[in-house]
Formats: sequence, structure tokens, C-alpha cells
Amino acid sequence: MDITTIDSATEATPNALDDAAEASPAPLKLAVIMGSNREGRFGPVVSDWFVSRAAGRTDFTVELIDLADTDLPTALSFKPAAPVRDQLAKITHRLAEADAFVVVTPEYNHSYPASLKTLIDWHFAEWQAKPVGFVSYGGVSGGLRAVEHLRQVFGELHAVAVRDTVSFHNAGALFDDEGRHLDPDRPHAAATSMLDQLAWWGLALRDAKSVRAYAG
Repeated sequence: MDITTIDSATEATPNALDDAAEASPAPLKLAVIMGSNREGRFGPVVSDWFVSRAAGRTDFTVELIDLADTDLPTALSFKPAAPVRDQLAKITHRLAEADAFVVVTPEYNHSYPASLKTLIDWHFAEWQAKPVGFVSYGGVSGGLRAVEHLRQVFGELHAVAVRDTVSFHNAGALFDDEGRHLDPDRPHAAATSMLDQLAWWGLALRDAKSVRAYAG
């Protein structure tokens, strides 16, 4: 047998690396929601830090949604007036297009801010069958009590809250004047763990919905 002969079946088999490249899924669209619109808020420091971490990954495209840029009323309506529709037009389509969410929240009086609850309650289908992660900041508790309340709310909306979170205790003392974390290793590891979970759930749910509509 001539050892230079190439088996025709082997010759026809695509390169394994090419297969892997073709099988790589499209990046997930990650919407990072800055939940505070409070005057003098610390939130942008935290959200900018997190966005910089997420933007360095290849499995996500990242968009920041800042609630300070919207003015939704707390009084809900099935037939919102034109000014409310204008506000919804700024944000609803961005939530609908997202495959996954990260909510950046402070803790006000053991819970999350009214601006965030207002955004959540104006929407329903936009949250369904999508994963949600949480980044919190505050004093001694690091905003974790706000996160636990948010888990209940998003569960009611058929979203999937991932287990791991990123929290900043006594947040104002953890960053320098340029928004850089003074000891970044642990929060970076926490963000990586949460994003890994979001990626798993995001891909699983996106694939499932491509086959069968969610029964919500």
C-alpha cells in the first residue's frame, strides 16, 4: 500500500478548527442597567467598572442603559399618553433586543431604588426567559438586600436570576478618583464567575427559544 495515498473520506473531512469556528455562537447582547438616577449618585463608577470588564469578553456585546436618561412615571397605564410613549421608545426596544441583563443597583432603605422598580414594571415580555445578573453597592451590606428583593421580582417576570453576584461593601472607599478599583482581583473574579453563568444561561435560553416559543 502506498503510504502517500490519502483516503478519500479523510480528504473530504473539514478541518476540525474550521468546524469549531463555524460552530461558535453569535455573541449575546448584554444590557447593563444603571438602576439609580439619584443626584450625586455613585452608580456610574460601579457601572463603568463593570462594563469595562464585560466589554473585554468575546461572548457578549455590551450596552449600558442609564435610567437617568429616562423619565418614566410611577403611575402605570395600559394606554400611556404620548409623552410616556416617547420615554418608552427610548428604552423598550433595547430591553427587547437584549439576550441577558445585568442590573447595577444601590441599596436604599434595605431595598432597590424606585427608578428601577418603575422601569421593571413598565415591561413584561422583555424580561421573559432571559438571565439576569446583579452588581450591587452600598455600605456595610454592599447592596445585597436590594439584590434579594430583585430576585423575587424578576422571578415573577419569568426571568432567570443567576446565583453569583458582584457586591461592593463601603463602595466609596474602594475606588480611586479615576474610577479604578484599588484591589481589583476579587471583584474581577466575581464578575468573571457571574458573566460565565450569564453566558451559559443566555445561550441555553436563546437556543431554546429559537426552537420553541416560551410558554409564558
